[in-house]
Amino acid sequence: MRHDELVHYEGQAIQTPTVWVSIDKVRPNTGQIQGLPANPRQWTDHELKQLAKSLKETPELFELRPLICYQCDEVFVVLGGNFRLAGAKYNKMRFVPVVTVPSDTPVEKLKEIVLKDNSSFGSWDLSLLRKDWSEFDFGDWGINVTWDTAGPAPDASVSETPQEEIERMQREFKERMARGEISEEDEEYQEFLEKFKLKKTTDDCYTPAPVYDAVARYVEQQYGLDRANFVRPFYPGGDYRNESYPEGCVVVDNPPFSILAEILRFYDSKGIKFFLFAPTLTLFSSSSSARTCTALPCTLTVIYENGASVNTSFLTNLEPRSIRFRSAPKLQAMVQEGIDEFTKTLKKQLPKYSYPPYIITSSWVGILSRLGIEFCVPVAESEGISVLDSQKAAGKAIYGKGYIVSDRVKAEREKAEREKAEREKAEREKAEREKAEREKAERWELSERELQIIERLNKQHHENE
Repeated sequence: MRHDELVHYEGQAIQTPTVWVSIDKVRPNTGQIQGLPANPRQWTDHELKQLAKSLKETPELFELRPLICYQCDEVFVVLGGNFRLAGAKYNKMRFVPVVTVPSDTPVEKLKEIVLKDNSSFGSWDLSLLRKDWSEFDFGDWGINVTWDTAGPAPDASVSETPQEEIERMQREFKERMARGEISEEDEEYQEFLEKFKLKKTTDDCYTPAPVYDAVARYVEQQYGLDRANFVRPFYPGGDYRNESYPEGCVVVDNPPFSILAEILRFYDSKGIKFFLFAPTLTLFSSSSSARTCTALPCTLTVIYENGASVNTSFLTNLEPRSIRFRSAPKLQAMVQEGIDEFTKTLKKQLPKYSYPPYIITSSWVGILSRLGIEFCVPVAESEGISVLDSQKAAGKAIYGKGYIVSDRVKAEREKAEREKAEREKAEREKAEREKAEREKAERWELSERELQIIERLNKQHHENE
């Protein structure tokens, strides 16, 4: 099945046919095209289920809005429609509609297509929606509108799920931090963290693009593989057991660590090649879950996009079957570069300001509380201030407001500063002593039975020479 579409490229209308392609040949954009970053759009499980339901109810719309792809040999990488592809996989569709951009399309144009396909211009005329369209269930169709300016809301449910509310608020806070409007110490943000107790587990980790890209490049170079054949089945709402695994594919991904042993056994039984992220601490116990699996221990502290910090290594069945584990200096170096790159962009660094001792901020007083130092400022000797006159010309301000105080309070502050310095020094020394104590290794000796195992291994080595 096919029909023709007009795609405008450099001012020219190009006739591009829509073709129905096996979903096994269609891949989400995970950064496998040189120079093109991974798809920046994300969605929740609830949103994925809504879209999957919509695709089932109105399949004609999918055909009229095919996936915009860039073809790499026999594989189609999705530029526009990654969310629809996820919905199609959720519905276990075997074929999906595809249009391809010209193979000589510059990477800057590919980036433009990705971003513009994900953009949404315009807004809803709420009064017309309420008047003429209210019989439809907007919530189920992924149409989220606020009815405050359009009179009473219709019966259709457009409310957020609790998880959607958390994710929306988290995005808003990150955007405000990036603009320098608030910091992580801001009272409003801390209340949000306390209220929702955001989970930071390895099962909810989004791999930073620079880190994944470094791992993918290593796998390409080390094993001579084509990145176009990499599969990433671990995504929100995904089911790795029912994922499509084309012949010759390799799973290069960050799986949920809580079911890692189960995943390894599944791939081992199916003969599927893999190169997986794994926790360093339990690396050897995990590697024993599969008959053919080599452990690559590293000392890589990966800070994932949800803030979780995990000491990470890798497990693979791409190594010779005779290798149980080995060091991987090249892998360590390449991934560390990716970690360093991501760390720089993890959050916008808030500028560090130095204020006269007459200006007191809440974060400074908070440190005194932690160190056990009493400090009290009366109303009569303090006045709120948001920006110093010297900051106005530069367009700067005091983050979270501060207080300007009297000479007496300033003197008390300087006294507290001296005590603060002494206690921070004592705190550092205590931490160093405790660290040294923890690092003292208790030496364990080998038993007679374990010495016999060594003798057996020595014998096997000599027999194999």
